[in-house]
Amino acid sequence: MHKPNKRGPGQKRAPVPRFLIVARVLKAWGLQGELKVQVLISPPQRLFQLQTVYLGESLTPYHVERCWWHCQDVLLKLRGCNDRTCAEALQGQTVLVDSQDLPPLGPNEYYAHQLVGLQVVTIEGQELGRLTEVLETGANDVYVVRGAGGEVLLPARIEVIRQVDLEKGVMTVCLLPGLLP
Repeated sequence: MHKPNKRGPGQKRAPVPRFLIVARVLKAWGLQGELKVQVLISPPQRLFQLQTVYLGESLTPYHVERCWWHCQDVLLKLRGCNDRTCAEALQGQTVLVDSQDLPPLGPNEYYAHQLVGLQVVTIEGQELGRLTEVLETGANDVYVVRGAGGEVLLPARIEVIRQVDLEKGVMTVCLLPGLLP
């Protein structure tokens, strides 16, 4: 959903991209144009809240008729895709959303694209570097921070991540024993 940040220290964060990848079409499902998709946002239920998505490099807009769970899979039905032939033609396409249409988050919740590029400092004021990547794990996300001291992996837990200031572009953290290389 995002690429590692390659800016040096002191450079401004890149603007939020207009379109963000939220899923990928794996294959046609059924005979009525349904699509089996691989969801690339967390939690996957956020995909269910979208009304309009854009497919492929051409950013073709589609109205979402329905999005639902089927066993372990997520299925998507788009208006205008009404048969298996249409669905098969969409196989392999990326599913994107206009960043302005992302569902709102609760307090202290952030999308990965909002965090990538933040300057990370400890509560004591030590600069660790920039957050370059968000790794999704089973228990909690892990933030990859790269700086002059090397790479630091920070668990996205309240005892570590103390404050996120998107306006200033800074994340303040409390380092637990063993987090620094």
